[in-house]
Amino acid sequence: MKAVLARDLTLAFRAGGGFGLALAFFLIVVILVPFGVGPETDTLRLIAPGILWLGALLACLLSLDRIFQLDWEDGSLELLATSALPLETLALAKALAHWLTTGLPLVVAAPAFGLLLNLDPAAYPWLVAALLAGTPGLSAIGTFGAALTVGIRRGGLLLSLLVLPLYVPTLLFGAMVASRAAEGLDPLPPLALLAGLTLGAVAAMPFAAAGALRIALR
Repeated sequence: MKAVLARDLTLAFRAGGGFGLALAFFLIVVILVPFGVGPETDTLRLIAPGILWLGALLACLLSLDRIFQLDWEDGSLELLATSALPLETLALAKALAHWLTTGLPLVVAAPAFGLLLNLDPAAYPWLVAALLAGTPGLSAIGTFGAALTVGIRRGGLLLSLLVLPLYVPTLLFGAMVASRAAEGLDPLPPLALLAGLTLGAVAAMPFAAAGALRIALR
């Protein structure tokens, strides 16, 4: 598992499709929003939690098709499937590599991007906590979607259609955490629900992804 994780991290940095692409897309979303809704600070403060979470979700979505597709194209996925490493562990390692190269940089950059949207100061720590609790679930669900579409030519659109409905609960609860903190309400209930969703995804999705890979490799 360590070898697979180190390999995926190395490929992500060398291929140029890792955290740099996700951060650039996240920044573009944050910059363009004021042009679309207007520069009023009150309006931006109100929608900032949702926009930041939506930007993070879409940035995670960008690189999902690369999780298994490169291994499929060069034949290494078949070699990994016949190795002593269980496919469930392989899927977990892939999800972790995706989160380290995409989700974690978004968590670090989110407070700086929040300044551009005039995010309420009280919401900053809760925004970071929500992203830390929610983005691993996005990577786990995305790994399952990538396993379902592996081997399909131009399966990026299909992957998006499959994954986006599963992302909606995480998006809702994640944005609610920062919104409730900004309004002076208790953000712990939605944060607990968000963490529960992530734990469930991390526990179940590697097995679902392994099943999808077994079908694809037949």
